[in-house]
Amino acid sequence: MPNILLIETATKVCSAGIARDKVMLSMREDHSMQYSHSSQLTSFIDDVVKEAGLTFKDLDAVAVSKGPGSYTGLRIGVSVAKGFCYGLDIPLVSINTLYALACVARETLPQQPDFFVPMIDARRMEVYNAVFDTNLNPIRETMAEIIEFDALKEFLQHGKVALFGDGADKCRETLNHPNAVFADNIVPSVTGMVDAAFEKFSLSQFEDVAYFEPFYLKDFVAGKPRVKGLD
Repeated sequence: MPNILLIETATKVCSAGIARDKVMLSMREDHSMQYSHSSQLTSFIDDVVKEAGLTFKDLDAVAVSKGPGSYTGLRIGVSVAKGFCYGLDIPLVSINTLYALACVARETLPQQPDFFVPMIDARRMEVYNAVFDTNLNPIRETMAEIIEFDALKEFLQHGKVALFGDGADKCRETLNHPNAVFADNIVPSVTGMVDAAFEKFSLSQFEDVAYFEPFYLKDFVAGKPRVKGLD
């Protein structure tokens, strides 16, 4: 029964957990939206390992949310994951953030839609999104998209479409359709990574720790620093 350390830092949520044989043993999350990953993540990991009654030598793999999402958040999560993999000589598994978010939604929503559309804020009016069917099979791949009135119409015309994640609020007015169902308070979490992590582990679908990079989808663009008094 492998023990897998799970790390999710692709958005403002900082989440870490330990799972064994697809059962979550311990978990720590911060939903304060303060981008506190750099100060909290390693502390969360220490806590969940101890709460699970394990030591770091008991870990068999690390699973990390690979994106898309925040450039800084992804860098922190992947860097920490790689550090544990190198130090413990264990494999690295990566999970698409939008898929993991859809898994959270499927376990959370009281009524199952015909389509799951997780959305992550990509700044301005753009969102990262993908479309999954009721079995969470991808039917439209991950993309960065500016949501306009006719977005997702091929799905909205054929059934209920659940939209969730921190990018969904941008679409409430634009996607004014009776089949659009906006679900609140669904955020990325290591709980959505468990099944995929163990499936990949069983199939030995591991990343090359030396060369693995997060799935940014878009190039990072640094903003110009503000000068006090000239804002």
